[in-house]
Amino acid sequence: MRLVLIHIDRLLMVEKSPREMVAGTEMEQVDSLKAAWLVIEDGLITGFGEGEPTLQKDDEVLDCGGGMVMPAFCDSHTHLVYAGSREKEYEDKIRGMSYEEIARRGGGILNSAALLSATSEQELFEQSLPRAIEIIASGTGAVEIKSGYGLNTRDEVKMLRVIRRLGEETALTVKSTFLGAHAFPGAYKSNPDRYVKLVVEEMIPAVASEQLADYIDVFCDRGFFTVEQTRTILEAGAGYGLVPKIHANELDFSGGVQVGVACGARSVDHLEFVGEEEIRVLKKSRTMPTLLPGASLFLGMSYAPARKLIDAGLPVALASDYNPGSSPSGNMELVMSLGIMQLRMLPHEVLNAVTLNGAYAMGVEKTHGSVAVGKTASLIITKPMPSFGFMPYAYGTSQIGKIILNGKIMPAL
Repeated sequence: MRLVLIHIDRLLMVEKSPREMVAGTEMEQVDSLKAAWLVIEDGLITGFGEGEPTLQKDDEVLDCGGGMVMPAFCDSHTHLVYAGSREKEYEDKIRGMSYEEIARRGGGILNSAALLSATSEQELFEQSLPRAIEIIASGTGAVEIKSGYGLNTRDEVKMLRVIRRLGEETALTVKSTFLGAHAFPGAYKSNPDRYVKLVVEEMIPAVASEQLADYIDVFCDRGFFTVEQTRTILEAGAGYGLVPKIHANELDFSGGVQVGVACGARSVDHLEFVGEEEIRVLKKSRTMPTLLPGASLFLGMSYAPARKLIDAGLPVALASDYNPGSSPSGNMELVMSLGIMQLRMLPHEVLNAVTLNGAYAMGVEKTHGSVAVGKTASLIITKPMPSFGFMPYAYGTSQIGKIILNGKIMPAL
């Protein structure tokens, strides 16, 4: 049976010839249809157009009521599998402590690692499932979820099994990333290379043996993993078929962008510190710069220079960085609003950044991120709006009416 969407005021992100990504001035361009319809069969988009569709006897018809239809969000950087919470550290930030100061006293990532180690796999799943349901309700259809709060083989594998289970038991399209190199456990502070050896010789083989991850990531930044350590880990992961991604340049000019590109990273994420050298290297690559404005908002840090990247002809993706310590929200409508208010991006640039470019950053651009025949029918139906720009403009007020994932209408929460 077909699901036919009618009375669509505007169908956004329409593509006759699907693209991998958009960059530079192309990010401002969004093709759309007015007074449109769309047909879904077996979870896929099979047709769309303007005017009135030709209906069949058994069609299920969904009246969009003059709302817009757009692809579901593709959130390419999250850490939403974690145990407990860290609101006490939020109070410490208010009192003036920096992210690095909190980390040095055993807070931050190490705090989350201690909580996770004391939590069973089933309990971890039960804590994480409501977050997955939450992001579905706020319009996310595809998500990348990282490990990194285990910091030992047993707990990293535990996290990755939970991530896999979320992909099996929810309607989300889930990509999994092994981030054992998120921080150095306290026992390795005096000999960090010994921890790198553990990641390379024990963790990566264990993850690969169960096929638990699509990607491998490293936090390459001041006070965390060096360029040399990062290269060692990424190359070891690539040897097991794990595609590199990287946290880079959140705290300083770390060399993370350069080593990420050299290792063929699918994306380099954060990028609060970007200069001409980073732009030059990125322009020669197929690596997606991914910006996380929610972390900058929560930590009170400077925002990544999105305008500089786009004006240089580069693509940009936006993601939520949903995690307990620096961005405890997976709301991509808020991310779009921050993209406009703080990153000085234009509305259609933001739309491309949270759909097609986000899909590319996690390797699902062939199935998600735009409206094209043959792509997965994961869609947002908005409330009636005067223009798409109203959605990020009206920050704090959701404009989402209904969610369709894999061709099925999601129940309202």
